[in-house]
Amino acid sequence: MILVDTCIWSEALRKNKTKYPGVVDTLARIVTENQAAIIGPIRQELLSGVKERNMFTQLREKLSYFPDVVLCERDYEQAAEYFNSCQKKGIQGSNTDFLICSVSNRLEIPIFTLDKDFDKFKKILKIKLLKS
Repeated sequence: MILVDTCIWSEALRKNKTKYPGVVDTLARIVTENQAAIIGPIRQELLSGVKERNMFTQLREKLSYFPDVVLCERDYEQAAEYFNSCQKKGIQGSNTDFLICSVSNRLEIPIFTLDKDFDKFKKILKIKLLKS
């Protein structure tokens, strides 16, 4: 499994030409190999940006092929610890980013992202990143 971040899904779902064709190809391979993992907060971020009801419904249907990784209490606690550890080192991140790191660590799976913040997190946290 590979935990796919919001920015990767967004690139792949763009109607306009992507700046990252290699990323889209890598995601297509991951999906074809049935390796794509998603968590609820990523699904929420993707759907939150869609204002038109018909497009929202279409995206929700497409994403329904990817069941959410079940989150547990420890994921949230670890995410908070990660937030605190990074903050002490002057590194900022969102709650969702640290939850992604926590789930990645627990399941021992890489994160597929374009977000450069994860490169900073990796210096402190035990996470693996997938490069396209």
